[in-house]
Amino acid sequence: MTIYRELTPLRKKEMVRALQVSALLFVGFLITTQQILAKSWLYNVDHHIQNMKHYTIKGFPSHVLIAIDDLGLRWFTATILITSAVLISWRFKSYRPLNLSILSLLALNGVVGASKLFFGRTKPRLFLDELHQGGMSYPSGHAANALVSWGLLSYLVFRYTKRDPFQGIELGWLAGVITLAVCIVSLIRRTHWFSDLLGGVLLGGAILLALIAIDRFVPSKKQPS
Repeated sequence: MTIYRELTPLRKKEMVRALQVSALLFVGFLITTQQILAKSWLYNVDHHIQNMKHYTIKGFPSHVLIAIDDLGLRWFTATILITSAVLISWRFKSYRPLNLSILSLLALNGVVGASKLFFGRTKPRLFLDELHQGGMSYPSGHAANALVSWGLLSYLVFRYTKRDPFQGIELGWLAGVITLAVCIVSLIRRTHWFSDLLGGVLLGGAILLALIAIDRFVPSKKQPS
């Protein structure tokens, strides 16, 4: 393809690497799904965690947990991502950040949302673990939203600050911390099984890396590299 031939060696390398890791994460998601369907060892981990002693958290700590959980809420992450993408697009006169952000939301709704509807897994707070019962537990949308939205935002900031006087502001660690925090809070609040969160992270990671591969595949004069 003409576009592929125009890519620099660095962009080609980054694109191929992103596709490889994306495929690996998706395979991990399929394995996680198989474990749930077969009620194998990961399924047993879910119920071991469920049977552990849980404490009721009230008052201010409860509000803190809800606030952390909201960092993976779809409308909240979408608002932050789109607003930031609009500002970056305006600043650098490029539609790419906004296009990638919109594509990420479509992927989240089309892939993660469709998966949740298909599996219909019930939530652990019901003390019932059944598939195809109209539940929305697997895979975790909160985990996937947090990783894709905050991860893509971190990626955009890095790409568009990779110039003087900056050398690329690295915020990938922040996306990781937020995603981990959302997962921990979900376990504490019993809104998801452990495998729900694992599946959400793996599927979200696959989507995020696929988006990065698309960005690397299409050349841009607005990006320093």
